[in-house]
Amino acid sequence: MSRTIAIGDIHGCATALSRILQEVTPQNSDTIVGIGDYVDRGLDSNRVIEILIELVGQCELVPLIGNHELMMFKGLRGKQDYEFWLSHGGSQTLASYGGQVENIPPTHLTFLSHCQKFHETETHLFLHANYVPQIPLHQQPEEIVFWEHITERPPSPHQSGKVAVVGHTPQVDGEVRNFGHLQIIDTFCYGDGWLTAMDVETGKIWQANNNGDFRETELGEPETSPPPPAVH
Repeated sequence: MSRTIAIGDIHGCATALSRILQEVTPQNSDTIVGIGDYVDRGLDSNRVIEILIELVGQCELVPLIGNHELMMFKGLRGKQDYEFWLSHGGSQTLASYGGQVENIPPTHLTFLSHCQKFHETETHLFLHANYVPQIPLHQQPEEIVFWEHITERPPSPHQSGKVAVVGHTPQVDGEVRNFGHLQIIDTFCYGDGWLTAMDVETGKIWQANNNGDFRETELGEPETSPPPPAVH
């Protein structure tokens, strides 16, 4: 049976990603949706991209782009943007490539350049950060999709009626937040939290941390309280 599995913000946490994939065991029939922010903050963005590239041959991988990939690309094009990127986690990414931009393989940049703005199935929609409920996905403003935390403007259900799966707003307690129409799967892996993978149809959740620890759980019942404050 095919599965659609979303993976939250990885942020250079290669050990956690490897353990997650070891437990998930992706199959050819599976679709894995990366929610963006593969690089920065964590210590091994280089290896994260390698793992994702290897994953392409094992299943259908749909990588979305996050704001940190956008910062990285802008940083590689201009000095002012370069300094901004380094100060927002880019220094860790660069260190994983031996401290030299020239060491970033063209295959890694090609992979990141092919990441998508959003993904949609019959029942779910996937974006990095947030969305405007009344606007179709292909018309969503980039400043909302890539940059706006859920806590800045908690959205009502999308006009499509589909469940939105997002990252970007870190849940420092390591728990996936379920608001029925909206699920937040950034569980703060780089900050001593957990990396989350979730089967969006069954609600099964796999989590691993940077120590290689692993746990399984299920998506909880929808909450009625507003999302917690974001960690910037």
